Amino acid sequence: MSNSAQVIRPTNTLRMKVGGGFGGIDANAIAKAEEALKAMSSQFGQWLKDEIVKLEQAQTAIRETGYTVETAEALYYRAHDLKGLGSTYQYPLVTRLAGSLCKLMDDQQKRMAAPLILLDAHIDAIRAVVRDQIQTDEHPTGRILAETLEARVTAHLS
Repeated sequence: MSNSAQVIRPTNTLRMKVGGGFGGIDANAIAKAEEALKAMSSQFGQWLKDEIVKLEQAQTAIRETGYTVETAEALYYRAHDLKGLGSTYQYPLVTRLAGSLCKLMDDQQKRMAAPLILLDAHIDAIRAVVRDQIQTDEHPTGRILAETLEARVTAHLS
């Protein structure tokens, strides 16, 4: 029995799109993007506050209509947005706290079992660190908030 095989290599179109290799990324384009981000940084504070308002609206909906699949999902998406935006807006602690809230709510099957007091604690913590301009977990209060909430989430999920 003969084992002849033919290897077919597909065309690497990604390599052509980025300029042939990893060195083909335009450093000028990256510099321009960083410059544009820096120019927008003066607006980060207001944008973050706008996101906090949306988070609070999701919390209010839960208080007014109950913790339903719909209100839970709305809160989860607000938390997920903050998880992604916190560091961009120069608040990595918000990213960490929102990440903890997301972890609590990630599994749709377990989401409805999340204790409301723990949900509220996360929202209150996010609101407080932004209000008091605690940007990182290097701040002792920020570190304690993050570690305590993460421990409670871990305990609840286990």
